[in-house]
Amino acid sequence: MNPQMLHLRIKNTYLSAQCNRLRGRRGHGKATVAVGHSILVAAYYILERNVPYAGLGGDWFIRRDSQDRHVKKLVSQLKDLGYEVTIAHAA
Repeated sequence: MNPQMLHLRIKNTYLSAQCNRLRGRRGHGKATVAVGHSILVAAYYILERNVPYAGLGGDWFIRRDSQDRHVKKLVSQLKDLGYEVTIAHAA
């Protein structure tokens, strides 16, 4: 393996999205442990099934829910911040 590859940091992955999501609710330490657990589980299944790793992508937590649910969540967040929100579909 190329030594430079060991220091490669890739953003916008499922694991980075999971860490960022959990860090806000649980804290840095617990988020790090949770991501480590996800890596361990993925490694187990990769080795057991002899398949290459296929990441879900950094936008997985947005894509897994319907668009309407995502819009409802964002509207709710804006209302909690004190904004009045009206939603209309773009033409």
